[in-house]
Amino acid sequence: MVQTGNTKALFIIVNAGHADDVIEIARSEGAGGATILNARGECSRHEVFMGITVDEEKEMIICLVDEPIDEKVMTAIKEKAGIKTAAHSICFTMPVEK
Repeated sequence: MVQTGNTKALFIIVNAGHADDVIEIARSEGAGGATILNARGECSRHEVFMGITVDEEKEMIICLVDEPIDEKVMTAIKEKAGIKTAAHSICFTMPVEK
């Protein structure tokens, strides 16, 4: 990745088990490496199983991308693994200063 000084942190939240596929989409558009974190979705409706509240398992992917390709990566993820797919992914960027 060539750093232009306009580096963004790309955060992608996906249903558990889909992180590898989404990372491949991001890489095909020019993103570099990624960090995957296990997460848990919290919403207004919960499933209760035998008295235990079960929240949906998620994975959060964080990778650094240069500004010229951030929109390209996010568009590809939306089209191939977006909210209407099994991955149910959403993504956003935040600026990185240091």
